[in-house]
Amino acid sequence: MEDKPHAPACDRNRDPILAVLRHHFAEVRRVLEIGSGTGQHAVYFAMKLPRLIWQCSDIADRLPGIRQWLDETDLPNTPPPLELDVDGEWPAQRFDAVFSANTLHIMGWASVQAFFAGLGGVLGPRASLIVYGPFNYEGRYTSESNREFDAWLKARDPASGIRDFEAVDALANAHGFLLIDDVAMPANNRCLVWRKA
Repeated sequence: MEDKPHAPACDRNRDPILAVLRHHFAEVRRVLEIGSGTGQHAVYFAMKLPRLIWQCSDIADRLPGIRQWLDETDLPNTPPPLELDVDGEWPAQRFDAVFSANTLHIMGWASVQAFFAGLGGVLGPRASLIVYGPFNYEGRYTSESNREFDAWLKARDPASGIRDFEAVDALANAHGFLLIDDVAMPANNRCLVWRKA
């Protein structure tokens, strides 16, 4: 068996994110996490917020690692992970909210557009969307570390990179989502919270 995947950043950012989830997911029951990565966030949030059904999803290559985290904790509110590539087929299930961390800067812009376009099929009215990660504002980096991170991303994949908040918010608006909160997070990240109109 392969070693269970582990991302140190998840251990560092999980409590600040949890505070945002407690507030904005107070009325939520079923959450779809898009791009669950290692699965660490899923088990932590599902453990801390046991009233939520936390549905992991990611591309096929990531699912075995996520399953290791889910199987080890064996929580009653974490169903088996779903395969989800935002550019492909989306699940037929409906959810009250979507959460996604550190995904939009990894995807190309066409996939970011597909991400927002796909939300309508899985979310009902008044649903919540929370996206965590780094963003630029008015075309400018919010820190030197984000500038360096963006250069590293683009060297690895020219289609990736830190997104401009204004462009992402305009895309969200075009799909019926209104920004209700923009929370500063550690390490020059943000939690952006939208609600479906």
